[in-house]
Amino acid sequence: MKIAIIGASGNIGSRITSEALRRGHYVTAVVRHPEKLTINNENFVATEGNALYEDDIAVKIKGHDALVVAYNTGFGPGTDHQSYTRVAEAVLAAAKKAGVQRVLCVGGAGSLYVADGVQAVDTPDFPKEWREGASALRDALEVYKQENEVEWTFFSPAFIIGPGERTGNFRLGTDNPVMDAEGNSNISYEDYAVAAIDELEDPQFIRQRFTIGY
Repeated sequence: MKIAIIGASGNIGSRITSEALRRGHYVTAVVRHPEKLTINNENFVATEGNALYEDDIAVKIKGHDALVVAYNTGFGPGTDHQSYTRVAEAVLAAAKKAGVQRVLCVGGAGSLYVADGVQAVDTPDFPKEWREGASALRDALEVYKQENEVEWTFFSPAFIIGPGERTGNFRLGTDNPVMDAEGNSNISYEDYAVAAIDELEDPQFIRQRFTIGY
């Protein structure tokens, strides 16, 4: 496959890039600073692009089989979390202009349901410093849910995600977090990337959200 990846230099985007290349796919990294990516692989190319500009993105992703949106605003004072919804609107419009039918968005865990009608981001225990970003990603999910032409997938991670091993052993869910026997929701960046490429190769969640955990 030819896969375009927005945010390929980030924690998750870089792992998805590595996993795609590992399986022999062609990857175009669409990033603001392509000179910072020094991946030595004949199937890899980096190009400059801004996820907020649909016309620019449409040009960069034309001819690809799939688009992965691993856009991350980061955290801290002055962070524009609301750009998540603008990026969702821009990339879906760009995909339609470019004729790219498949879009996978790296989503957030805050919109997962922890009880009937209760999403994690709305609970008292949800970390305050993550609440604004998680709420904005929930809004982005609603943008995707309104899209009926592009074959999108919104992939929420486990509540805790970080560097770790690529085991290939994990479980998938849909709108509820995947918990282990102790009630923990964890996944490594590496196994998240495995599941992301699995979904592109063998789609199971077209126009749906899904999640992951051990």
